[in-house]
Amino acid sequence: MNKYIFADSQSCIGCRTCEVACVISHQEDRSLSALDPNSFAPRLQLIQNAQVTVPVMCRQCEDAPCARVCPNDAITREDDMIKVNQERCIGCKTCAIACPFGAMNVVTQNKTVGSGLFARDETRALALKCDLCTDHQEGPQCVKVCPTNALRVVTPAKVEEVSANRREAAAMAAMAVS
Repeated sequence: MNKYIFADSQSCIGCRTCEVACVISHQEDRSLSALDPNSFAPRLQLIQNAQVTVPVMCRQCEDAPCARVCPNDAITREDDMIKVNQERCIGCKTCAIACPFGAMNVVTQNKTVGSGLFARDETRALALKCDLCTDHQEGPQCVKVCPTNALRVVTPAKVEEVSANRREAAAMAAMAVS
């Protein structure tokens, strides 16, 4: 089982701090001053409506539909998580359609290639999804900055612990009824 980030809709206040932390953590210059509204592309999306406020992000599915449909094998399982190899991504958006949670996002990025007379602008598509901030020792930055602790990393051990506690509670409730 893969670890993933759980978002508690009862605790989320919709402040979007998680989105900002996500964008900053994936920039070369990891500072607030480097934020650009034109390229603001968090790897999670905050959903707000009358019933719920909660960030939606990759669930690191065991049978990842996004990886199964990728025609270039750009999405793979490595180190117990689902990763996107941007060098292989062709921006076809098949992964975004296949994701049952809407957690895949394909964005375009403009980049100047070459220099001087040979400089040219290129547009490149990138498939973005939560990568659990694997390049940060402290772990996912969205979890770290959430002011209400609505986000937390769930490990396979934690899932087993919760399941065991629920089985025990169900057994105790059944005994109380008898």
